[in-house]
Amino acid sequence: MISNKPYIIRAMYDWIVDNGWTPHLQVDANYPGVKVPQEHAQEGVIVLNMAPSAVVALSMDNTWFTFKARFGGVEATLGFPPEAVLAIFARENGQGMPFPPEPYPEELLKGEEEALEAPPTLSAVEGKKPKAVEGSTTPESGKKKSPSKSAKKKPTLTVVK
Repeated sequence: MISNKPYIIRAMYDWIVDNGWTPHLQVDANYPGVKVPQEHAQEGVIVLNMAPSAVVALSMDNTWFTFKARFGGVEATLGFPPEAVLAIFARENGQGMPFPPEPYPEELLKGEEEALEAPPTLSAVEGKKPKAVEGSTTPESGKKKSPSKSAKKKPTLTVVK
């Protein structure tokens, strides 16, 4: 069955634009295959202004979202699967819809990480122990690492001004 997530995101996007508000997407910047300016991501998440006046060549199909936008005056082409979207909301009032983080696809984690610019991490997946990805570093099994405050919090919507 086809996922309903891209349909819901497109419907929410249209609803936000039709009301004259500014649509924003919160995206898991660590999701495999995501192409976003990582220097603008905070704690593995990036919030993107999706206003029609802020993006060029917006395409939101069932398997891939892509568009061009400017970051610090430099144009960049962004792309990500709908599964990487954590929320869509209006900047002005925060109205929108959050989505639970999706598990990373196993086929990308096992054999295709060399095709990605950075190896994926499993930090955004709650309730699962991270699997070692070839070429990545993992903490020593004998040492316990205290989770940071951000690892304890669930994703929330915030108004971006």
